[in-house]
Amino acid sequence: MSKGRLPDDFYENVYDVVRLIPPGRVTNYGAIARYLGSAGSARIVGYALNQCAGMPDVPAHRVVNRNGLLTGSSHFPPERSMEESLMAEGVVVLDNQVQEFERLFWDPSVELEL
Repeated sequence: MSKGRLPDDFYENVYDVVRLIPPGRVTNYGAIARYLGSAGSARIVGYALNQCAGMPDVPAHRVVNRNGLLTGSSHFPPERSMEESLMAEGVVVLDNQVQEFERLFWDPSVELEL
């Protein structure tokens, strides 16, 4: 891997972290990128999550933007929206934003050992 280039398995690493987010908790793209040692790659975390629609074991609905907004909601099927998936886990969403975001925030750098 050259300097400034993400490892080839970056998407898989993103999926591994997302699989660890507990039900009823949320994190953001930047927190995952920081945990993976690529602090400036939040957007690429989002790209990875846009590609996991056929992976039911990756709870991408638990990843929101830094303000708790459901910015990735357009990538979820209409029969099970991002908002519906979060609400099924007890997360309150109003106006496309997670309520009590700070209380529900799961930071992999704190919750997981590096």
